[in-house]
Amino acid sequence: MNYIWSGIMLVSVIFAVVNGRAAEVSDALFSGGQSAVSLCLTLLASMCIWGGLMKIADRAGLTRGLANAFRPVLRLLFPGLDPKGPAARAISMNMSANMLGLGNAATPLGLEAMRELKKSDPLGHTASNHMITFVVLNTASLQILPTTIAAMRQSAGAANPMDIMPAVIMASVAALIVGMILVRIMNGVSRN
Repeated sequence: MNYIWSGIMLVSVIFAVVNGRAAEVSDALFSGGQSAVSLCLTLLASMCIWGGLMKIADRAGLTRGLANAFRPVLRLLFPGLDPKGPAARAISMNMSANMLGLGNAATPLGLEAMRELKKSDPLGHTASNHMITFVVLNTASLQILPTTIAAMRQSAGAANPMDIMPAVIMASVAALIVGMILVRIMNGVSRN
């Protein structure tokens, strides 16, 4: 990927110089850098708030409550996984963060869930079916509130940053359904 991005940038600069637009590329470079820093600070504030709230929720015992609430779903998606174990709690918190549209806050929780899933399958040198299911579940990330996207849209000046909710919900539900169907098919194929 580094070579692809480097190539795209190099070709862009060459075309700008050939077409006499090097000044425009230079201006775009500096204004883009300023916009990137501004966006990072906006998202950082959102990540800090939600990441802190997730830590507070964990210490207050809400993670156990979420694990209990997600227990029927976890039994269906992860047969054989201890629904009261640390992997189930980490998966539940990751699902909760994704439902709130907090993909960046969900990342550490996802890494913790993968570590816990690996502990339950220490002899395997490849990803277990539970790990594969979790990766697909995390990637599809069913979202109810697209808070990160809304923060980005608000920083870009959108009048109503949450008006994309119906589209986000439909797209994430469709991705989740297709992903879970494919996981079930592939898990069935790998067993045969």
